[in-house]
Amino acid sequence: MTRKLTQQFGTTRRASGLRSPEEVVEIWTDPDGDWTMVIAYASGQSCIVAMGAYWQDGGPENPA
Repeated sequence: MTRKLTQQFGTTRRASGLRSPEEVVEIWTDPDGDWTMVIAYASGQSCIVAMGAYWQDGGPENPA
């Protein structure tokens, strides 16, 4: 999945986080703002669960 996302679609992994002990959620984006959400499972399998456009980074948080 990583090779296809990087080489064929020109995306880079922008963010990731644990969904459960067995699942990691990853956001991949391209320079045009298209994004892909992938769930990577501990078994080694991955699945694209959502795609969209106009990704924007939230920037650093500013605590009040």
